[in-house]
Amino acid sequence: MIKIDMSIVYTIINLIVLYLLLRHFLIGPVTQIMEKRKQMINDGFKNAQKMQDDALQMKQEYEAALSGAKQESVQIVENARRSAKSEYDRIVSEAEDKAGGMMESAKETMRIEREKMMKEMQSEISGLAMASARKIIGEGTGAQNGQELYDQFLKKTSGKAGEGSEDEDRK
Repeated sequence: MIKIDMSIVYTIINLIVLYLLLRHFLIGPVTQIMEKRKQMINDGFKNAQKMQDDALQMKQEYEAALSGAKQESVQIVENARRSAKSEYDRIVSEAEDKAGGMMESAKETMRIEREKMMKEMQSEISGLAMASARKIIGEGTGAQNGQELYDQFLKKTSGKAGEGSEDEDRK
């Protein structure tokens, strides 16, 4: 049989007491520290996942805002084009109105000047006709003779230009 010596029993008891002490003072706290660390790592993963989800959501919001900004800038440019076109049309219309008014004013001025020139020319022609009739007849005897000469001259010139009647010339 096996003979058990007391020293072996003491050694076994010492080992059991040592195991319990180590378990209570060393293995327990180390296990707790490891559990805390494990929990901390899990929390870090959860936080990282949450931050990644938040970042993804922010990215989507940013892209939506950027898309909205692009649409808004397109709308602003389109509004500016429309505004510029209407301003251009307004300016061209005003210029056309002013040019039309200036043309009408110039036409009226030309008409007035033409009438004035015609009156001046008629006056000069009558004066020249009177002078030439006086020279031809030889210094008439009065204002009544001058008027008669003028009337005869007009009849002769209008007859030659319009009808060509030589009968009146011979008289």
